[in-house]
This record gives sequence, C-alpha cells and structure tokens, in this order.
Amino acid sequence: MKVDATVVTGGLDSFADDAVTAEKAGYDAVWASETQHDPAVMITLAATRTERITLGTAISVAFARTPMTTAMTANDLHLVTGGRYVLGLGTQIKPHVTKRFSMPWSRPADRMHEYIRAVRAIWDAWATGERLEFRGEFYTHTLMTPFFSPGPNPHGHPPIHLAGVGPRMTAVAGEVADGFMAHAFSTERYLHEVTLPALHRGFERAGRDGSGFEFSATALIATGDTEEEFAASVREVRRQVAFYGSTPAYHPVLELHGWGELARELNTLSKRAAEDPTQWEAMGDALDDEVLHTIAIVAEPDQVGPALERRFGSVAQRIPLYAPTGSQTDRWGPALAYLHGLPT
Repeated sequence: MKVDATVVTGGLDSFADDAVTAEKAGYDAVWASETQHDPAVMITLAATRTERITLGTAISVAFARTPMTTAMTANDLHLVTGGRYVLGLGTQIKPHVTKRFSMPWSRPADRMHEYIRAVRAIWDAWATGERLEFRGEFYTHTLMTPFFSPGPNPHGHPPIHLAGVGPRMTAVAGEVADGFMAHAFSTERYLHEVTLPALHRGFERAGRDGSGFEFSATALIATGDTEEEFAASVREVRRQVAFYGSTPAYHPVLELHGWGELARELNTLSKRAAEDPTQWEAMGDALDDEVLHTIAIVAEPDQVGPALERRFGSVAQRIPLYAPTGSQTDRWGPALAYLHGLPT
C-alpha cells in the first residue's frame, strides 16, 4: 500500500519542508492543494529539496486554466521533478470557477472529459512533432509552431489523476485518466455502491481493464495523543464534515444514508455563517456521532492504520494522510508503518 501526505494549507516554504519531512519518514508521495498558493510553485520548490518522493497536485483547478496552460505547466513540472510529477485535476464548484476565477462553467463531466483529452493531444504533438489538431465542443487547439513547442519530455507524459464525488465525474476518470482521487467526504457504502460501479462503467466505455490505474482513497481522521488533542481533533473534523455536508455537490453522499434533511440543514447554516461566523460551530454541532463516525475515522493513533485498512484496503492503491509536519510525523507513524505492510 502506498501512503502519501497531503498539504492543504501553509506557506510555500512550509510545503517544501513538509516534502522533505515526508520523504525522510518514508512516505511515497506528497500532494499540494490549490488553496493560498499556486501548487506548481510549491512543487517546484519541493523538487529542489527532494530526490525520491512523488510530487503531485491534489488538486489543481482544471477549469481555472485552459488545457494549453495546464499542459505546459505539467510538462515543466515533470521535467523539474525528474519524472516524479502527477497531475491531479479537479473541477472545484461552480461559484469558485465563475466568481473567483471568472471562467466558464457548463456540464462539468463532459467538459473534463474533453479537457483531459485536449491536454493529452497537446503533449502528443510536442512528443511527435505532428500537427496539433484538437477540435472539441469546449476547447480547440490547432496552432503549435516549433518556436512554442518544448519538444519531447525525456520522462514521458505525467500521469493524470482526477478527483470526483459524483458518478458522472468518476466515470470520466475511469475512461480517460490514470487514477482517481476519492473525496474524503465519502463513506464506505458510497464507495462500493456509487463510486466503484461508476469507475468500472468508465473502464468499460474505454475498453480498459483497469490495470495500472491508481485508486487513491483518503479520509478525515480524528485522533490525538492526549485526551485534549483527541477532543480538539474531533471538534475540528466534525466542523470539516459539516462544511463539506453543506455543499450541494456532496449531498448525494448524505442522501444515500437517508440524511437528506441534515444536508439541507447544513446548507442553510452555511448561508447564515456567511453573515455570522459563529454559525460554523453550530454546523458541527448539528452532526450526531453516527454521521461523524460513518464519514470520518475516529480512532486512537495506533488504530488509525487498521481503520483505514478496513475501509479502503480492498479498493485503494494509495492512502493519503495529512502532511507529516511536526508532531504529526509521530502521530501518523503507526499508520504509515501498518499500511506499508499491506500488499498493493
């Protein structure tokens, strides 16, 4: 089992520090999220200070960029890392794409399917020198002169992993991507009843058998070395579960379990929180322990690894944990050792 570290927030230098720490601790990859900084810059800095560990984006917001800009950046990162880069793509949600990035949004699954094919077409044109001739419904790329072509990448093309929650986006991953990143706001039942069947529909449409495809499964984890740390972690994870549960795109997870009313309540509270930040705490309080334990893993540090195995061991090739910064290096140590002992 490959065990990775995910960095959600932090500064540019701290990500490079986390990558060094993760490599020394034996992690297989470290993933940069697009939050306060451009993940491409984070990975470039980490590449100069690491030698072995895989470096990837989880995620880079696809629709904030054109396929050409994504293809160029990913190609450069694959060069900078010496072939250690994985392009992890996700859609983000419509308000962020249209209001934060001022980019178009429509039919996200269809758009992403075409987006990935366009990126691959651009890479192929650079690798072969043949004419770039990609014409789609959303994207058209028909101009590539030698002056603007970086030529073949000696490390080949970076793998593309796609993040998703809904069955349509998941099927797109099975059809055109090299890996799938399941959202932490998933349950074991949702993975088996919705995610995996959708992924296999994508395989079937593309005539693939799934060999070499990497399924990455992560979870929100509440744990701690002391009673105070454990309680604080539970409160934090409870709020995070509530935040995700307030987003309509993730409501199908709750609805599968018969928690549709909770989804609507959380959405209402999130709108109030935009005006009154104290409502974020109320959102967490709206979750009972059944919901929390179904979505998140709540366990002592030495039981986190077995809990992850029970949930993901039969389906995942990779399990990301939070970045092993400071005390978290020791906190995740037992889980790292346990999961590394499992077969891939």
